[in-house]
Amino acid sequence: MGVLAAIVDAAMIKVTDDIAIAEGDIVFKFSRSSGPGGQNVNKVNTRVTLLFDLAKCNGLSDEQKRRVARRLSGRVTKDGILRVVSQRHRTQKANREAALERLVELLRGALAKKRVRKQTSVSCAEKQRRLAEKKRRSLLKQQRKPVSSGDIDG
Repeated sequence: MGVLAAIVDAAMIKVTDDIAIAEGDIVFKFSRSSGPGGQNVNKVNTRVTLLFDLAKCNGLSDEQKRRVARRLSGRVTKDGILRVVSQRHRTQKANREAALERLVELLRGALAKKRVRKQTSVSCAEKQRRLAEKKRRSLLKQQRKPVSSGDIDG
């Protein structure tokens, strides 16, 4: 059982345990690839462009759609269509699977909740190290100053 078979189940693509999107929300477009393929490059459409319509997807809530659109803003068009391209492999089927896997990765990453950072205080040892370094730098700079004639005992 391949990775794609684990992701795709009964015309639904499993993103997380509780989120799945319908295959009907995804459109594939094929074109000639610039990648490997020998003579096939010039005659077979192996490059896959996956278009996922966020706005029409029923598998995601409105909040989830907004989060995906915000976090993947570079890949989402004004019309709310997420675009994923794959041309790494020599066959259309392999590129199609790669594009689907990449879509699932992107959606998982965009839908993941970011943990809130707990603010911590600076340790006493760290403060002492910082002050010692400041004092050392200050002395170093003072030693670089030219000695004026009034400072010399003579």
